[in-house]
Amino acid sequence: MARPLPSSPTAPHRPLLDTSLARRHALAHDASHYLLIPEAVTTPASETEVVALLREAASSRRALTFRSGGSSLSGQAQSDSVLADVRRHFAGIEVLDDGRRVRVGPGATLGRVNAHLLCHGRRLGPDPASATACTIGGVIANNSSGMAAGTTENSYRTLESLRFVLPSGTVVDTALPDADARLRHDEPALHAGLARLMARVRADAEATRVIRERFALKNTMGYGVNALLDFEDVADVLAHLVVGSEGTLAFVAAAVFRTVPIPRRMATGLLAFDSLHAATSALPGVVEAGFATVELMDARSLRVAQRLARVPREIAGLDVQDHAALLVEQRADTDEALVEAVDRADRLARALDLAAPLAMTEDAERRAALWTTRNGLYAAVAGARPAGAIALLEDVVVPVGALDATCTGLQGLFARHGYEDPVVFGHAKDGNIHFLLNEKLGEGQDRYEAFTHDMVDLVLGQGGNLKAEHGTGRVMAPFVERQYGPELYAVMREIKRLVDPAGILNPGVLLTDDASAHTRDLKPVVPIEEEADRCVECGYCEPVCPSRDLTLTPRQRIVLRRDLALARARGDRETAAAITAAYDYEGLATCAVDGMCVTTCPVGINTGDLVRRLRAEEAGPVEGAAWGAAAAHWDVATRGASAALTVAGALPSALPRAATAAARAVAGTDRVPSYRPELPRHGGRRRQGGGRGLTGAPTVAVHLPSCMHTMFGPDGAPEGAESVGEALTVLAQRAGVRLVVPDEACTLCCATPFSSKGMTSAKEDMHRRVRTVLGAASARHGGVPVVVDAASCTEGVRHAMAGADVEVIDAVTFARRVLLPRLAVTSPVSAVTVHPTCSTTHLGTTDDLVAVAAACAHEVVVPTDWGCCGYAGDRGMLHPELTAAATRLEATEVGARATAWYVSANRTCELGMAAATGRPYRHVLELLAATTG
Repeated sequence: MARPLPSSPTAPHRPLLDTSLARRHALAHDASHYLLIPEAVTTPASETEVVALLREAASSRRALTFRSGGSSLSGQAQSDSVLADVRRHFAGIEVLDDGRRVRVGPGATLGRVNAHLLCHGRRLGPDPASATACTIGGVIANNSSGMAAGTTENSYRTLESLRFVLPSGTVVDTALPDADARLRHDEPALHAGLARLMARVRADAEATRVIRERFALKNTMGYGVNALLDFEDVADVLAHLVVGSEGTLAFVAAAVFRTVPIPRRMATGLLAFDSLHAATSALPGVVEAGFATVELMDARSLRVAQRLARVPREIAGLDVQDHAALLVEQRADTDEALVEAVDRADRLARALDLAAPLAMTEDAERRAALWTTRNGLYAAVAGARPAGAIALLEDVVVPVGALDATCTGLQGLFARHGYEDPVVFGHAKDGNIHFLLNEKLGEGQDRYEAFTHDMVDLVLGQGGNLKAEHGTGRVMAPFVERQYGPELYAVMREIKRLVDPAGILNPGVLLTDDASAHTRDLKPVVPIEEEADRCVECGYCEPVCPSRDLTLTPRQRIVLRRDLALARARGDRETAAAITAAYDYEGLATCAVDGMCVTTCPVGINTGDLVRRLRAEEAGPVEGAAWGAAAAHWDVATRGASAALTVAGALPSALPRAATAAARAVAGTDRVPSYRPELPRHGGRRRQGGGRGLTGAPTVAVHLPSCMHTMFGPDGAPEGAESVGEALTVLAQRAGVRLVVPDEACTLCCATPFSSKGMTSAKEDMHRRVRTVLGAASARHGGVPVVVDAASCTEGVRHAMAGADVEVIDAVTFARRVLLPRLAVTSPVSAVTVHPTCSTTHLGTTDDLVAVAAACAHEVVVPTDWGCCGYAGDRGMLHPELTAAATRLEATEVGARATAWYVSANRTCELGMAAATGRPYRHVLELLAATTG
């Protein structure tokens, strides 16, 4: 039985509606080119609250839209009435039958579900490019497919059972053996009406033919009326009508999916052609070769890809003129099967007139680069759009044999309507292509409408569907009848009337009476700060943001800047004032500026850069002078903080808490840290000058001890245990090597505390000092690298040393490369839990962190739901609610199993995880020191 997934405690009332302007604007935006501002937003916490919300909406005839990831491109996740965000409280995941099935809530991202399935060698069938950000609610609502899913592993085909709430408040659970009887009892008119429609369609030979023809291809236009033919029980028909219904029929509370196995072996390559025509002409033969995926990229796609940071050499090496390419992949479960598949691909390549040789690769890094390029293509191309333009992405499908003629026809339409630099890419194996146009909608609305009508004629004339996987939305709702004809369109209208007689759920989406709906409510384009102006509002950044469940996500921080600029331009003082007032806390104070958003952003936006700039603009001269003085006397400042913690730790905890609370009330919560129970005793003063390690041994590195270890001593360590710096010294001695510490080490800082607060002048002063001291120290010892013993400090020192000919290495990487091969682990622990950090992610050292832990333990546990802890230096002391929200999922996972040690690579992250879990987190080098002799 697909019982409700665990969520917040149920409540007998509907959730409160938030009508504040800032929240309404923050939640309004999605990845489409439409924008509606809701009258109110709400975040229901349980199925019970959803039932109450739906019943109230039906009673008051007030429209209601459920929203989760907001990565949809066709305008189906917006509302000008009530918008309900279900990401926060409906994100449960339960793996069943050793991964063969999984039960999930609508707020869980597809990527997170797959992460939980990975250890079982399984994944969900749908595999859209937006997997890191799209949620299960959207995957079901849009009947998502993707690169390899086609029509056999999409949401419709892999769904086992569905639990959903109808507009009347009735809960339907198709996992129950008597689900159909319950539906007949609870909703007799609906049950009888759907049974009549099933009989009507099955008795109509022409309607049956059209359905089979349309759904033999990918198809997300209108309702999935193939369900009327595919299932016998009305409850099952209704559940599969909900799939692809874009939130217009029901709220999905939970779903059980049958998963698919992950192939054990994969090889990826690029078939490069001289032209788009050559690529599409070759498709029938390419499809016959049995590739699991065939992804088309035209010349402009390739040129944009060549500008990406991780461009694979297969694309980087092309001298792109009119070229096109097919990204292909072979998958198999055995070595023999993959060899045969790759040989088949090579034989095909030799028979084709290629612009470059095919080189199939199993190398994980090269494969990842190829797929990262393809998965981020839409946002990367859209991010390169001209100023003032918005990216319009269409999604069509035709029979594979008609794809060449369709692409030729599209190129003619682009030229006829004056669209320059259009982009064509997509899932060529399925005849499914996407094309992207840049349009200044205020000026080109008539052109856009004329092009759309011509495109509809072209695709339908080739026997295709107007939407393959992105959903009908607002963009194609006026053309549903054109695709299906009046009879099946009438059937769809009747389905909507039977299920939602009041018409409250997501009106204007999927079906509409407005022939011009696709040209209404278009998103205005307004320039903002350069750090974020390229944002396409795709939402890829949101799942990794520490503040996503507390205040704002990176996308929301950016769209509020846009809406603020638009409000000011329009003279809308009320909206401008409301956004400005909310932004201080929601936009600035609770941003961890950890930069995790840039790791998933296809156009490389680090929203932390924007926040740092805004903090700098808000900082007054007194605050700037104080930080400048601290930078000039950093040793005194850090020892002063250390002494304060020592004094506070000796007092009853209520006293320092009361003192800091009073100071925060006067000076502000963003200036004075609160005393936290996780704060440990002080650390020791940073020793400087001279060598560390074995006397007479070769000097292999300059060691810069982090100032964090002066302020915060090791947590949970026995008396006399080494701090991180001391542990590194002991390890160097055991390994027979020597480190040197610069004479002025205690006056240095990576400058991250200054940059995160927008103290640009103090940061630059410290950077100059760091470059001078560390550069000279490295040179004195033959240009040896600099080793820093806290990951965030390593990241900061790397920025400081940019342009200098000095390698900066994190101590964990140094330990793996230099020390571990010279050490013997004599007393390994049973199991260790590892918390990767945002800095180990940016540095690329997470694998080193895990490897060092693995050398010291029989088992390493890396929580599936790990993420940035949000402690962010002192941010966790200024706003402990940020750390609590950021660590909620990881803390639950850690709490479910005890291990002997808990380690990370950064002191403040260790404090944050200790606060979240109640477990003592220590640096992984302390573990290495404790387990080696």
